[in-house]
Amino acid sequence: MKKLSLVICVYNEELNIAPLSKQIKEALEGFDYEAIFVDDGSTDATRSEILKINDEHFLLVELKRNYGQSSALQAGIDQAEGEFVVLLDGDLQNDPADIPMMLKIAEEGEYDLVSGVRANRRDGMFLRKIPSKIANYIIRKSTGTKMKDLGCTLKVFTRETAKSIHIYGELHRYIPVLASLEGATKFTQVDVNHKPREFGKSKYNLTRTTKVVSDLLLMLFLKKYLQKPMHFFGMLGIVTLLIGGAINIYMLFLKIMGHEIWGKPLMILGVFLVMGGIQFITIGIIAELQMRTYFESQKKTPYRVKRVIPAKENQ
Repeated sequence: MKKLSLVICVYNEELNIAPLSKQIKEALEGFDYEAIFVDDGSTDATRSEILKINDEHFLLVELKRNYGQSSALQAGIDQAEGEFVVLLDGDLQNDPADIPMMLKIAEEGEYDLVSGVRANRRDGMFLRKIPSKIANYIIRKSTGTKMKDLGCTLKVFTRETAKSIHIYGELHRYIPVLASLEGATKFTQVDVNHKPREFGKSKYNLTRTTKVVSDLLLMLFLKKYLQKPMHFFGMLGIVTLLIGGAINIYMLFLKIMGHEIWGKPLMILGVFLVMGGIQFITIGIIAELQMRTYFESQKKTPYRVKRVIPAKENQ
């Protein structure tokens, strides 16, 4: 088994391939590693530049079309064979020279994940830094994840941690949260170098904000209610049903007293709340069945064992 597997997702980064591969070779000289470039459907000469590297340490995984960063990362992780898996940006902003230091911390501290923090971030203030700081703060407070810089791609995982996570949609921003859901608990973070982009065009824009917010809602649900969805939907259903029932009882009382209630907005609201409450409870039951299918069909357990230590025999 190799010591390190680097997963590098690239999309139209032809000018960055050669200098990045050179930096990786210099930084990891003497290490047993593989560098997996995942070409996420590039339309320029990225693929050709990767093939020009001509080094046994480097591997190209070429996707059939542009699937997005999350799917590309998952493709690279699935291919990785190393004892530790490293995620690295393909735009030269992460520094491969930080990897040996992060690997040493991971080994000595027995960490599941060592995450980089871009201490001196070389990006625009208003379009990158400020939105990123706000997003990181909201995610930390919402999910309880203590990472300062969730947007930094440079991370070092143990093989077990990397292989346990499944990255769908746009969830690459929530990798530490996904890892914690799979039982990884020992995280740390360390300041890393961050360089300005020299070649190519950034794929980041503010339209991603809505995706970040919607993914955050999903992460909150998975973190708190993955194993007990009925607690979430059932609570909503019972509260909605009780409010609707109370309104309907009030309207019935008015009817008995001789008031005309047909067509009144309050009566319609009461009916809709009762129907909504029943639907929430039904959704909760269906979600519970799906949760049980998810665990039992794949022989997953709702817990993670760290290690089993035999008890010493009494002398």
